[in-house]
Amino acid sequence: MAPRASWKGYLKLSLVSCPVRLYPATSASERISFNQLHKKTHNRINMKPVDPELGLVERSDLVKGYEYEDKQYIIIDDADLEAVRIESNHTMNIEAFVDEAEVDVIYQDTPYYLAPDGAMAEETFVVLREAMRKSGKLAIARLVISSRERVVTIGARENGMFVCTLRNPNEVRGTAEYFGNIPAGKPDPEMLDLAQALIKQKETHFDPKNYEDRYEVALMAMIREKLKGHKPIIAAAPEQRGNVINLMDALKASLSQSAKPPAKSKSKAGEAPAKPAKKAASGGTPENPLKANLLKAVGKSKK
Repeated sequence: MAPRASWKGYLKLSLVSCPVRLYPATSASERISFNQLHKKTHNRINMKPVDPELGLVERSDLVKGYEYEDKQYIIIDDADLEAVRIESNHTMNIEAFVDEAEVDVIYQDTPYYLAPDGAMAEETFVVLREAMRKSGKLAIARLVISSRERVVTIGARENGMFVCTLRNPNEVRGTAEYFGNIPAGKPDPEMLDLAQALIKQKETHFDPKNYEDRYEVALMAMIREKLKGHKPIIAAAPEQRGNVINLMDALKASLSQSAKPPAKSKSKAGEAPAKPAKKAASGGTPENPLKANLLKAVGKSKK
């Protein structure tokens, strides 16, 4: 079955335009979802509109209303919405081009794919796509989708284009309320170097296939067991760590389990906890327990 376009219109740059189709780039159809059932009959519950005075009402009797004061509404019908015609209803008019790095990720919202609408549009589409690819820029445009005008970015992606709607600035909260009390002081230079060394040990190339949703996998396993009439196995919750030293010990242990086969440990089973860290390369003994654990973690990961 051919994918259904969310929007059809024109992509326009100055006097150049071509018909295009917009498609959702993501899907939630594979996510596990549940239905609401009655606990005795197991019949699926239907959500029906209810008027507090009239009781159940038909959906055909529903209208849109804007609350301008408490419990005071102005009625908006389809004709009113259709009368609000702006260019972005049917045209993505490119207003500017920006560097990708300038678009803060916090403003990025919903992703879409953009493709030419018909063979006659392909030549113009390819020219615009390759011009953006070679310039390394993203286009800024607007379109009306789901009854709202959205600012979007447009960029080249493989043989097509990638569109991402942007959140309105008034939808993004400021950081002062959340970050205002976090100290901005500089950390200990040696500990900073050690932390960077730990990061270096974990560097890799991002592949989303390596990060499956473990909760969804466990949920599906539980469902399959219940379908077989088995009682699902409840996994034990991981032990909670309560302080920085324990956290660093856990990090040290995880670093030793790298992709390469770990070196054989010289420690014996039941061995007493490690003694304070030996003198650092600079000749001083680190008094900070965080620094001591960072030193041990880096040293163990290099074995």
